[in-house]
Amino acid sequence: MADLLPLATLVGEGWGDYGLVDSGGGRKLERYGPYRFIRPEPQAMWQPALAESEWDAADGEFIPASDEDGGGRWYFHRPVPAEGWPLAWREARFTASCTPFRHLGFFPDMAPVWDWLRGCVADKADPAFLNLFGYTGVGSQALAAAGAAVTHVDASKKSVAQARDNAALAGMSDRPIRWIVDDAGKFTAREVRRERRYDAILLDPPKFGRGPGGERWQIEEGLAPLLADCRQLLDADSRALFLTVYAVRMSALAIGELLAQIFADLPGKVECGELAVREEARGLLLPTAIFARWSR
Repeated sequence: MADLLPLATLVGEGWGDYGLVDSGGGRKLERYGPYRFIRPEPQAMWQPALAESEWDAADGEFIPASDEDGGGRWYFHRPVPAEGWPLAWREARFTASCTPFRHLGFFPDMAPVWDWLRGCVADKADPAFLNLFGYTGVGSQALAAAGAAVTHVDASKKSVAQARDNAALAGMSDRPIRWIVDDAGKFTAREVRRERRYDAILLDPPKFGRGPGGERWQIEEGLAPLLADCRQLLDADSRALFLTVYAVRMSALAIGELLAQIFADLPGKVECGELAVREEARGLLLPTAIFARWSR
């Protein structure tokens, strides 16, 4: 039976092509390769460490709209390539760009998650990995580089196309990666009927979304049945499942207890807590998401 462990914090550190430079006053200053950007961050309730002149030197800033459901636009102080620019994380290569959704085409706080999953399957021969809501595929590259056969699923045709381009940029076009444009829930249910199994699963679902056929995704409604189907794709020889949840009024304990219930018939442990990124200016931790994970 999987045991639920105390709350944990999984900390992401900066690397050559990314860093959280400073944060405070409801904003964060980050570096993405040769460029620096300011983005809104409500959890940065403290004061910035660096002088205002450091923030003023940023190449661009995303200014949110007044409504709490999103919106807003980028304002640039210097030219930034509209088509994007290349970045790297370990073996992975990908293109960063300033998207209309305030992020830059990948989620840097996921770096410790990719490392953790790689460690979970390090001793497996040809592990099978499922990446649901795979977006632009940096996580898929991370596991493919570790020798996994990857199934990458996302409802956005544009995101999957970008993921394939990113894999080509990394020289991974010949790796065993299945690129699938599909609704995550429908795909997972079909995999259950096919009696497929995986060694590790990563889920990074949005708060709200729509599938390629207009399917409606609402995390509060869809998460529990999706996790139940994911459980059917794992067995006693599988190694891990990792779930991240962003921008919702939901407790880490709640998703931890949900996962512990669903995985009650499997050995191993369930852990929940927060993802955070370490700020470079003074080392404080900026929380970014809640997570729950099962491993054995």
